[in-house]
Amino acid sequence: MIARHGGMHGSCAAGCCPHGAVEGCPPDLPDAPAPERIAHLYACQLWSTYRIARITGYSRQRVNRMLRKAGMTVKPRGAGRPKAYRDDQARHLDELMTDLYLQLRLSSTQVGQLVGLPARTVRDRLHACGVPMRTRGRCNREDRILIPQADLADLYVRRGLTADDVGRVLGVSRRLVLRSAHDVGLPVRVGGPPPGRGPSKIELIEALYAEPMVGEVLTRHGVPRVPPFGPIWQRFPVPHVLTAELATELYSSCGLGLHHIELLTGRPAATVGNLLHAIGVPLRPAGGRSPFMRRWRTTGREAGSMVRSG
Repeated sequence: MIARHGGMHGSCAAGCCPHGAVEGCPPDLPDAPAPERIAHLYACQLWSTYRIARITGYSRQRVNRMLRKAGMTVKPRGAGRPKAYRDDQARHLDELMTDLYLQLRLSSTQVGQLVGLPARTVRDRLHACGVPMRTRGRCNREDRILIPQADLADLYVRRGLTADDVGRVLGVSRRLVLRSAHDVGLPVRVGGPPPGRGPSKIELIEALYAEPMVGEVLTRHGVPRVPPFGPIWQRFPVPHVLTAELATELYSSCGLGLHHIELLTGRPAATVGNLLHAIGVPLRPAGGRSPFMRRWRTTGREAGSMVRSG
């Protein structure tokens, strides 16, 4: 067991260095036995087990075992063990990671490789700094092109141009015009080959929240009610945690479609479908209306000329 001599700690930040006050607290003990060196780096120099593992070449699990065998209490990950020079160094590191993530658009994994931290730690620290996290995947939802609402309302609603004509004027696709109209709550006209008639996205979200069965499930699982206005990535900068139980209840018990679950949790419909498939929930055939949409239609609440969203 490593000895502790509280009165003879020299310049030791932790006040526990067993080395004499004359020689002070050395930054490292490379020639000492591994247990003594690791205990010194952890207790005296306040190094993390991650950093000790990188320097010594041992695995983090072995470092933890040596510390416990030496009689030291290893704090759980993220616990507030005092760290030397924490304020200035941590602030500069957080600013660097923020610039790399926001300005250079590097991923959390790439940022972690540059600063020597695990990607999960990078995401946790950025989130703690209030940095809006991008959705995962190659094409981020927040990088989608957005059409100014004023231009869309003028061309599509007031002038009555078709989605194709609006797309040609603005240099975007018809699909983007229709999606943007849904996002800002503009009435989308029915035209061309089917789709049939259905609700706007804002109306659909309000109907989902108003459904008693859905509301009971959301309350029990702690899913917040998010205002229906704006694109999905603005409504859910961080998608809600979607457990297998929550997905199963919304899909099977409440009869929601995959897109409906996306509107309530921020999780992409494809992700919802993959989760349900992985846990053995049989998916309904493509096409047709979900049980929720059939219930809603029979109540007479479904709106008139909107693009189908079931």
